[in-house]
Amino acid sequence: MREVSLRDSNPEHAGGGASNQPSGRQRGFDYLIVGAGFAGSVLAERLAAGLNKRVLVVDRRPHIGGNAYDHYDEAGVLIHRYGPHIFHTNAQRIVDYLSRFTEWRPYEHRVLAQVDGQEVPIPINMTTLNKLYGLNMTTEQEAADFLASRAEPVEDIQTSEDVVINGIGRELYQKFFRGYTRKQWGLDPSQLDKSVTSRIPTRTNTDDRYFTDTFQQMPKHGYTKMFEKMLAHPNIKVMINTDYREIRDEVQHDHLIFCGPIDEYFDYRFGKLPYRSLKFEHKQLDQEQFQAVGTVNYPSEDVPYTRISEYKHLTGQVHPKTSVTYEYPSAEGDPYYPIPRPENAELYKRYQKLADETPGVTFVGRLGTYKYYNMDQVVGQALALYKRIEEAERGPAASENAAHGQSLAEQAP
Repeated sequence: MREVSLRDSNPEHAGGGASNQPSGRQRGFDYLIVGAGFAGSVLAERLAAGLNKRVLVVDRRPHIGGNAYDHYDEAGVLIHRYGPHIFHTNAQRIVDYLSRFTEWRPYEHRVLAQVDGQEVPIPINMTTLNKLYGLNMTTEQEAADFLASRAEPVEDIQTSEDVVINGIGRELYQKFFRGYTRKQWGLDPSQLDKSVTSRIPTRTNTDDRYFTDTFQQMPKHGYTKMFEKMLAHPNIKVMINTDYREIRDEVQHDHLIFCGPIDEYFDYRFGKLPYRSLKFEHKQLDQEQFQAVGTVNYPSEDVPYTRISEYKHLTGQVHPKTSVTYEYPSAEGDPYYPIPRPENAELYKRYQKLADETPGVTFVGRLGTYKYYNMDQVVGQALALYKRIEEAERGPAASENAAHGQSLAEQAP
């Protein structure tokens, strides 16, 4: 395990076998936080800066930032080690909070899907339909009528397959969704909860942005730089390459915030919660640009990967070379996506009940609550938890006054 001071160390080079006891061991920590991703880092910063708590953050990976970790590869291109992370939100309070630790660059993500030998926009829009079917629709009503003519109404929508066929019909479902979903989840859409495909809209206009949130920007200098600033508080100690089980009995702490898998914390007492994982193949290419947009999807089951992403679109980096990542869904590996099926939800409820009965531990984040969250949702969850902690310690009125005072201080010249 390795202790890191983020004010003078680069986590990218913070590996090695050195074992350093945290300097706060003798007097202990107020909070031990497991996981240095969004949930853990936001809570560490808030508890340290807002309540003057002593916080130890541990992560078994050799870096901070969780799945949002980015770094420069061998070619000198800034890449996301765990696939593309696109920041978007409608919540101004989350933007305001993260803006304390980063500047932003505008970026609207666009995705193409390779279907019938051509690349067309996804989510499906009027342009997609015109290209696929050789049409010349110009109004939203025409596109809506076309989709309605192909839709096959499903009386009782239960599965992801039902959602898509009810909205756009079986042919478009098979072209865009069935193969991609089967690869991504290892299950047919008819076996998955309706929430999976409900996340992907169908449009009748020519808007080809993947997201429509009011705020779509990327951290100007990358996610890792943002996390470094977030964790660079004198009350925060960070230990990477560290499994919390190795140090939990060695480090005195009043409360544990666990951002790892909830079933792992309880030693899989009721069995493992199912997750879908990913394998990443990173490539550096001796050319300036590889594809027209940040991500191209490959729905066909004849292609082993689901998508290829090119990071220079996301980051705006100018470089004579480019780097891309091929994504291969996998049943084995790090837990990325909770598999949305009713029996899995029931299994999680058993762990949740156990968690509710366990004093001194709070579970948070995707893995801690077995839910698929976007990055902004994880930040929102962490800020909401902090507010509850703050109110419990200070009282609601004092917390409101403290927040108002901080807001005024930030607005001061």
